[in-house]
Amino acid sequence: MSDVRESRSGAQAIERALAVLRCFESGERTQGISELARRTGLTVSTTHRVTRALADGGLLMQVPRGDRYQLGPTLAVLGARAADQLGYDQALPLLAELAESTGESVNLGIRTGTDVQVVLDVPSTQPLRFDQPPGTRVPLYASAMGKCLLAAAADLEAEAAALGELTAHTDRTVTTTKALLADLRAVRERGWALNDEERNPGVRAIAVAIRTDTGTVAAIAVQGPTVRITEDRFATLANQLTHTARRVAPLLAATR
Repeated sequence: MSDVRESRSGAQAIERALAVLRCFESGERTQGISELARRTGLTVSTTHRVTRALADGGLLMQVPRGDRYQLGPTLAVLGARAADQLGYDQALPLLAELAESTGESVNLGIRTGTDVQVVLDVPSTQPLRFDQPPGTRVPLYASAMGKCLLAAAADLEAEAAALGELTAHTDRTVTTTKALLADLRAVRERGWALNDEERNPGVRAIAVAIRTDTGTVAAIAVQGPTVRITEDRFATLANQLTHTARRVAPLLAATR
């Protein structure tokens, strides 16, 4: 019984530490204890204890002359090594080429639970653009990249049902399982996904999956305002994305 309690206590400590670290995935670069406690649902005292432990390990660091925290140097080392091992460093120049050729912002995202998480981002040089910086999470059903990742599942019905309630973000968001399944089948048939103002009004995104020998590992998207990503560009953008995805796939598959 003691071993079980110790195991649960250890797992809980890890879960709490991860919850605090995930607060820094996006948003403000520095955050205080009260804000971290609110975002994680932990008590202020527990949040302070966890945050101090992370700071002691270099995963977080306290801002000089303040009571706020930011990501620490240990994470910089681990992140750089992970980016190299996962192929992201090699993939980024290819995404930059795509952004230059399309004139739009480009993202690479992976699945994290019921969300797609942006890992790489190349902003458009256009003054009117829509960016999603690394760390941004978007529900799978309301994302072009997310739909690509969902469409790769062996059992579409099970995947759609596991998402639970589909909350509307705009009046164009897919909010029924039936409509989502129809959308995912269309993605499978044509090979690319569309987010047509389903997350943000006035913003469209086209995405394709990145497939390796182990299956679909990520997705890439081109996104921008509807005044530029018009219907007559869909096929061309999809072809450009597909070409880039084929070049990126070997890089993500070659773990070193």
